[in-house]
Amino acid sequence: MRYSAFKLLIEGLRGQSGWKPVWRDPEPQTEYDYIIVGGGGHGLATAHYLAKIYKKSRIAVLEKGWIGGGNVGRNTTIIRSNYLLDGNEPLYEFSLKLWEGLEQDLNYNTMVSQRGILNLCHSDAQRDAYRRRGNAMLLNGADAELLDQNQVREMVPSLDFENARFPIKGGLLQRRGGTVRHDAVAWGYARSADSHGVDIIQNCEVTGFRVEKGTIKGVETSRGYIGAKKVGVAVAGSSSRVMAMAGLRLPIESHVLQAFVSEGLKPVIPGVITFGAGHFYVSQSDKGGLVFGGDIDGYNSYAQRGNLPVVEDVLEGGMALMPMIGRARLLRMWGGLMDMSMDGSPFIDKTPIEGLYFNGGWCYGGFKATPASGYVFAHLLATDTPHETATDLRLDRFRTGAMIDEKGVGAQPNLH
Repeated sequence: MRYSAFKLLIEGLRGQSGWKPVWRDPEPQTEYDYIIVGGGGHGLATAHYLAKIYKKSRIAVLEKGWIGGGNVGRNTTIIRSNYLLDGNEPLYEFSLKLWEGLEQDLNYNTMVSQRGILNLCHSDAQRDAYRRRGNAMLLNGADAELLDQNQVREMVPSLDFENARFPIKGGLLQRRGGTVRHDAVAWGYARSADSHGVDIIQNCEVTGFRVEKGTIKGVETSRGYIGAKKVGVAVAGSSSRVMAMAGLRLPIESHVLQAFVSEGLKPVIPGVITFGAGHFYVSQSDKGGLVFGGDIDGYNSYAQRGNLPVVEDVLEGGMALMPMIGRARLLRMWGGLMDMSMDGSPFIDKTPIEGLYFNGGWCYGGFKATPASGYVFAHLLATDTPHETATDLRLDRFRTGAMIDEKGVGAQPNLH
């Protein structure tokens, strides 16, 4: 079923009686050519591009819970490509270009809103660092503008510009950044993948891998054994636990990232704003709620909820940036399970097991990369060669010394 204005009109006239489920609920087959473990944004995007762009068939997505129940439905909806290093920026810029055409590609309203993202700077040194990053972005084909204090004040007059500890000196603006409705991304990719013949199998947890003579043969699941020629794993914060079933140890730790939504307010923020003197980022949803977050919980956890000290830290950052936020009620909060890599950058690579591929280590930046992650992972699965934007995202880069460390904080995952 293809959505259109005409279809909406017809259904309105006949009492909305013609809508059908947007994806099937099939029983798993005994064998597939491709199995994608993980029915989140990255797994569904991989299946979509594998079927639509690379014309592959006999594909299944295995999800232990329900579509949209993991990180893709638990993030703060921000999209951007304002990275510094050559190992990252081309991939995220590729992703932003895919976001710009995603609704037409999927025939689904994912509410892509390019309202801009503004990274605030609070010192001369930070302004110099942003100038360097902006130049790197421009060299990779992205857009970037360095704003002074007056330009920022004109855009967002409600911020605390004269804060004694953190005066706002300016900011780095990427106008093509913005927000997307996160759960709609999962639904859109699921609907499109299903329409191209992909089996989306929910409530099907992978409990093991069947490997013979160094080659993947299939996966053991809660719904029985399923054979496969190739298996791609994209399970975010469960990466270490799932890949351990195949005997592989990853340079990844799992941490909780909390997100928060306030009560609905009249428009107060024009786009996405990040606090440069602490870790706090905020945008405003179409319903009026302020959507914000900050640091991850520092300890390792597989829980989808965080602890109160981090809640306090995030809210303190918000109060330092925009004191008016203290008058808004906190409506709800939740946690997602982050796969924090040792250098803060992801992996999309083959594993030592023939036919087993891995996509993970996105830290808390995975949502913005969803289209590109799926596209380049599909490219790897289909061709056995890395996509041109992902050649540096290798599992062996710590052994070779080719780290991609945007922050320069070293091998401490909870700092990235």
